[in-house]
Amino acid sequence: MKRAELLESLSRQTVYDLVVVGGGATGLGVALDAALRGFSVVLLESHDFAGGTSSRSTKLLHGGVRYLAQGNLSLVREALAERATVLRMAPHLAQPLPFVMPSYQWWQTPFYGIGLKLYDLLAGAAGLGRTEFLDANSTRAALPGVNTQRLRGGVKYWDGQFDDARFALGLARTAEAAGAVVLNYAKVTAIRRQGESVSARFEVDACDHFGEGAFTVAARCVVNATGVWVDEVRAATQGQIPQAPPQRMVSPSQGVHVVVDREFLGGEAALLVPKTPDGRVLFAVPWLGKIVLGTTDTPRQDLPREPEAFAEELDFILSEASRALSRPVRREDVRSVWVGLRPLVAPPKNADGTTKTLSREHTIIADPNGLITVTGGKWTTYRAMAEDVLERCFDEGFLPERPGGLTERHAVLGAPGPGAAASPIFAAPGLHLYGTEAARVMACPGADRQLGMGLTEAMVRFATRHEYAQTVEDVLSRRWRVLYLDAAAAAAMAPGVAAILREEGCPSTELEAFLALCRHHTLCAESI
Repeated sequence: MKRAELLESLSRQTVYDLVVVGGGATGLGVALDAALRGFSVVLLESHDFAGGTSSRSTKLLHGGVRYLAQGNLSLVREALAERATVLRMAPHLAQPLPFVMPSYQWWQTPFYGIGLKLYDLLAGAAGLGRTEFLDANSTRAALPGVNTQRLRGGVKYWDGQFDDARFALGLARTAEAAGAVVLNYAKVTAIRRQGESVSARFEVDACDHFGEGAFTVAARCVVNATGVWVDEVRAATQGQIPQAPPQRMVSPSQGVHVVVDREFLGGEAALLVPKTPDGRVLFAVPWLGKIVLGTTDTPRQDLPREPEAFAEELDFILSEASRALSRPVRREDVRSVWVGLRPLVAPPKNADGTTKTLSREHTIIADPNGLITVTGGKWTTYRAMAEDVLERCFDEGFLPERPGGLTERHAVLGAPGPGAAASPIFAAPGLHLYGTEAARVMACPGADRQLGMGLTEAMVRFATRHEYAQTVEDVLSRRWRVLYLDAAAAAAMAPGVAAILREEGCPSTELEAFLALCRHHTLCAESI
């Protein structure tokens, strides 16, 4: 259904079972789960699907090695089980990845190795491979770019990686195929409850980003799944955006990621430094033909749509990466920088002012006005979070209880069947990222015309016709991850993408805004 038709259909006086506010990992998970259970669902996202935190992760599906060190075994066990489920749901977008921890002191290999053996034990049948103790030569072979000075050996273990934005897009399209109405660029401006009984309905006011007007959706239940912005939406139930309620649910932190060329690490394994001199963790992860370096964990009270990396965060990543790798990483080596805001659950009082010790588990509350809000958690456990949200909707009496567990066995649209060969996620982006829909992409005009970094005109047309893309940013940031791989290349490709979007009838390509965003993502803005 075209966007104009979709907006028109939402203006009709239909009462839906559920409105989900927020098109990130959790919101999309809730929409898909509810639709598969037979509920009528509308999902409204103010920007683009996964336009915030959910496209700016470290690209890992993991149980959480550092949570294991904190003794949070229940969180690790749940995440490891969910990791296996996500890998089954979309093997073209989510795959196992080996990690190696290099050891430079005699005690590190047995110390970390024993902990990772426990990681294997907690995974059980959902494990992806057994932990191995490596000597120095095997460590160098697995990590060709590792710093070899005083290298004693290492530990190899397994976790998962994925393309977060394309996986989110797959969830949106799968939810739509299951009957949900999903709409990006539809900002919720107010949420009202008509009456105080459990059977009272909600009215959700929203406006179209592209000037197509405002509309109201009526529903029996409303779920607020807007991540770091949940408190603003809670205020919307009183028509007070952007004033937040007195008691915040979220204590945001930001994680910075830096992208460099693949040659800095080489091989097919990721590198993990479990404890830097200041107690943080450093990753070097091969992803879509590049290396992702990160990450930081810095408290942040403001909530910008495009947060900036602080100078000390960049210095930390570059200096620690240079320590871990044989080749120093300089500012001019950086191809792209991105920052994600994490919706960490706010404690009553965070005495030390840091976020490293805050819970990565999720929380769900029902405000007195009936709004159900979920925040916290992480990508790996999005599906379990969605199930918990619906259970809360049942417990509050807003929706009739229906059996769940359907998403555990429901593949994402485009997923190849069991046993099908899949190109690795760490390889350069290509047609393989579309899975079984590759033929549909090739059928669009321009399949033989390249725009750069594997993107063809046909892929841009497919993005607008079938993947909800409206702007240049949608295409080059989330449908095709060029902005996150090489900001200068994204800027060079942008005019060609904008021309195709205009041909496809997109109301506003927002080219100049995207070029400014490219400058935001690079440390060498003068090159753009």
